[in-house]
Amino acid sequence: MLAPAFARLPHPNPTADEVRAAAIADPVFGRVFTDHMVSIRYSDAKGWHDAQVMPRGPLLLDPATAVLHYAQEIFEGLKAYRLDDGSMALFRVEANAARFNASARRMAMAEIPEELFIGAVKAAVEADADWFPPVAGGALYLRPFMYASEVFLGVKPASEYHFLVIVSPVGNYFKSGAPAVSLWVSEHYTRAAPGGTGAAKCGGNYAASLIAQQEAIAKGHDQVVFLDAAEHRWIEELGGMNMFFVFDDGSIVTPPLTGTILPGITRDAIITLARDAGLTVREEPYSIDQWQADAESGRLTESFACGTAAVVTPVGKVTRGQTSFTIGAGGPGQVTTTLKDKLVGIQRGLAPDPHGWVTRL
Repeated sequence: MLAPAFARLPHPNPTADEVRAAAIADPVFGRVFTDHMVSIRYSDAKGWHDAQVMPRGPLLLDPATAVLHYAQEIFEGLKAYRLDDGSMALFRVEANAARFNASARRMAMAEIPEELFIGAVKAAVEADADWFPPVAGGALYLRPFMYASEVFLGVKPASEYHFLVIVSPVGNYFKSGAPAVSLWVSEHYTRAAPGGTGAAKCGGNYAASLIAQQEAIAKGHDQVVFLDAAEHRWIEELGGMNMFFVFDDGSIVTPPLTGTILPGITRDAIITLARDAGLTVREEPYSIDQWQADAESGRLTESFACGTAAVVTPVGKVTRGQTSFTIGAGGPGQVTTTLKDKLVGIQRGLAPDPHGWVTRL
């Protein structure tokens, strides 16, 4: 189908320039939002319709709205970057569109045409480009999401959906200033299981991770790392980031995509960039026992997590129960730093883009 034109509704009270400047001077991640949002409706009877760029505001939901009872909801996360010439760009937006529809299929929701998804994201950036924050790591974080909007009680896929894009000016994800994060290994809670929704980007996966994340924070750590549901042995992912392990021979291991972890777009980019640099990357299971043994022997020199929000984050220390171990020197390693610099350079237009990942706006 052809993407419909976006109706542009006037904003009755846009944020004053000085108020906006203060809000984006040092934004806490995910706490500041722009003036506009994109809204598109779907019904089985009409298909995709009513595409609008409109003032951001509350949603009016009937108490029987399906998402509130049956959790049909999915989302994406991506960033718009400011390039050296002042223009804006998106990174691998086509991959976000494809993953969004993969999540929709798993959750029995309507798929959105990829050109309509991309058009909505572009429209959101265009509407609020003035909100780009002048801070280190600054970007416009874009949150496309969709929920079941049909009003009914009954266990079945909904026939109506509401797709939106909201925008948040952000700086660096972690504000602690520490060179690397500390992880707590969850040995009692599971994020996802085979046959479940682990590979879909749905809110329920994140809800399932919160109690373990809460436990990690209470014990003085930054993030939690989850093990597999069957054996509680194999490393899967953090609550919202994929994991990588770098060895003294320069090779890299990352857990395979078997359906229980999210197929990260940053993960895929890191694998590609590492292989471009001549490094061996293996997608294979890696156990928590092996992680500790390899770290203690020195065979493992670096570990890092990656995702859209935090980009690439070195792991310095890992704790499981009463035992802790340090990765390398406890800070960013050479491979981690090199891969992050390559990735950020492409995202911000500072390095060549051989894979055509950047979409200039």
